[in-house]
Order: sequence, then structure tokens, then C-alpha cells
Amino acid sequence: MSIDAVRAVADAVLYEGYLLYPYRAGATKNRSRWQFGVLGPPRAAAGAFAEEPTMSAQCLLSPSTTGVRVYLRFLQLQGDAAVAHEIELPTVELPTVELPAVVTLPARVPGGRLRAAEQAGNAGQAGAAGRRWPLTAGVRISGERLGGWIRLTVEVTNECPDEVADKDAAMRRSLLAAHLVLVAEGGRFVSAQDPPTGAPECRQHRCWPVLAGDGDVMLAAPIILYDHPRIAEESPGDLFDSTEIDEILTLRVMTMTDAEKAEARATDPRAAEIVDRCDALTPADLERLHGVLRPADPERRPGLPRPAGREPGAPGPAHPAGPEPGDLVRVRPRRRADAQDMFFAGRVGRIAAVLDDVDGSTHVALTLLDDPAADLHEWYGRYLYFSPDELEPL
Repeated sequence: MSIDAVRAVADAVLYEGYLLYPYRAGATKNRSRWQFGVLGPPRAAAGAFAEEPTMSAQCLLSPSTTGVRVYLRFLQLQGDAAVAHEIELPTVELPTVELPAVVTLPARVPGGRLRAAEQAGNAGQAGAAGRRWPLTAGVRISGERLGGWIRLTVEVTNECPDEVADKDAAMRRSLLAAHLVLVAEGGRFVSAQDPPTGAPECRQHRCWPVLAGDGDVMLAAPIILYDHPRIAEESPGDLFDSTEIDEILTLRVMTMTDAEKAEARATDPRAAEIVDRCDALTPADLERLHGVLRPADPERRPGLPRPAGREPGAPGPAHPAGPEPGDLVRVRPRRRADAQDMFFAGRVGRIAAVLDDVDGSTHVALTLLDDPAADLHEWYGRYLYFSPDELEPL
């Protein structure tokens, strides 16, 4: 499997926080650049507020693995924008008999300026503002055999030799949104989130490794993800804030004035793409953004029968006949109920759905009969959730 198996998600990670709504350089939140996964220069003064220079990931591989390809990906600041880099390092061979000693590989990108044609379309970045400073990083790779696994450690360090005095200079000499993509040859990675019993411990520093592809690709991201992450097919494009809801951000863009949209388009070509895309969405496109329920088990879908042993009508802890959609119940909060739950004590609700989570627990979704917004909640799919033993059947 190639890096293409994770590229869409890795690109979303790369541009997370690149430019935030309302996508204008003049907006307060965009005057001070921020992103996850910033590796700052090691010789920065305290007043520069530089990030740590190092990140490291540990992961387990099956013993059949013969080599690992390492890709270092990050952004390099240039004016108000940034240039994306993906550096493929030489494959690290993992011989059958003995693992190699520690391997340290350099990763360098040159400085430069916007070309004349680019400056013409990016007036705010012309001259010194359009300059990018060279970046130097070291990638240290080591491995060890532990029982039936290979434990691989990959450490990335910003090796900028310059002394840095202020925050702007520190950002210019930082690796932004730095993350790793590791591709195993001849073997598979072990999930860091759900490792097998007895697996050696792995430690992470400023990154979170998750499985991708067929298990032969590992994405060490600067944000917490789940194994095999993917971009929702309903999403029409990047919004630089993938931890937000596309629908909310899209509707916000559509409320911008013509003057604000013009400023956003002039700020950055990627911001212009967002504004243009949001303006061109059809009612059907907007409907797709409204959301969808995806069970953790791909074989389960809303409305399908439950697995054997959990059929409707089977005995339950508080409902001899089992809770069913459409049943009327009285709410009796009892388990770790908080103040919000207690407000609903004694009130009557109608069951909308009975759901099972991945841990085997049952959750009953309902709306309250005396809630004047019950129809609206039903339409949106916004329910109150209780366990079956907190509901008294009527």
C-alpha cells in the first residue's frame, strides 16, 4: 500500500488551522498564526514563545516486516501563506537477524521568495513578506525486537542553527503541522489504540499514531484520531478546521458580506477556493451536509435487526418486553445522573430509537411529550438518551 491510502486524511491534518473562518488575514484570530504539530527552533529566546523542537512516535510491527518507508510532511511559512512539503526518506531496512543501529537522516528545504507572477496575485505577500526561510530537520530512526514484535521509534527534531528573538521569527523557522506517514514493507503495524494483550509499551511525544490503509500504513498525527480515519464523503472540500462541522462553517461563509468575501479571496488562494465553493453549493449539496448516522459496525445500519440474543422483545433489565420505538415511558434517572438528567425526572417521553454501542451497552433515545420543540428535535435527530433501567414503561 502506498502513501495514497492516507493522503486525504494527512492533507486535512496538514492544513488544520492553516487559516480560520472568516478566512481573512485581517481577522484577529488569523493575525497570530497557530497550528497543531509545530516544531520550533531550538535556539529561540523565551520571548519568542517557540514550540518544542521535537516530536517522536513509537509503533509496533509484525516480525515479518523487512523495511519501513518514512515520509515527513509539514508546512513552511511564506508571508501570510505556507508551502507544503513531503520528504520521502530512504527506506529503513529491517534485516531478519539483527536490526540496524540508529539511523539519522537529514531533511532540508531551501528558502526563497514568491515569483513575480505570484506576487502580482498576492499583494499582501510581496517583497520581504513573501520570503520563506530555509528549514533543517533531523529524523532519527531506531528499532528493537521485543518478543514477537518489532518496536520502531521515529523522532523528528528541528535543527535550525539560528538564534531566534521574537515570535514571528520563530514561526518562520518552524515546521508547521509536522506529521509522519510510515509504510511497512512485508509486514503490518499493530494498533497503538488497541494493542494485543502482552504487547510492549509504546510512548508518544506530541503525536498520535493511527492505522491506515490495510494496516501497513501508520499516520503519526499531531491530533488525536481513530484507526483508519477517513474524510466523510459528504464533505465537499477542505475548510482548514476538520474538527468542526462542515455545515456550520459553510453556513457561516454564506453569511459573509460581499466585501468580506472579497477580502478573504484576496488573502489566500485556498481561502478563495472555500468562498467560491460555498457560494456554488446547491440545495442538494447543503442537504448532504446535514449529517448522517454511521454505526461503528459497518454491518449494522439504523433500523436493521439487532444481533442474535438482542432481538426486540427479549428480556431486559427493566423492560420485560424490551424497549421499542414508539413506546411511552416515564423517566426515572438513577445511574450517574447529573443535574440536567434530574430535570427530566418523572416526565413522560416517547422512544425514538434503541441503540447499541461498541461496548455492548444499550441507549434509548427519546423526546418528551410536553416539550414544545419535540417535533423539531425529532426532525434534527436530537434526542435525550437514557439506559433502559432508567425508564418506566407506561
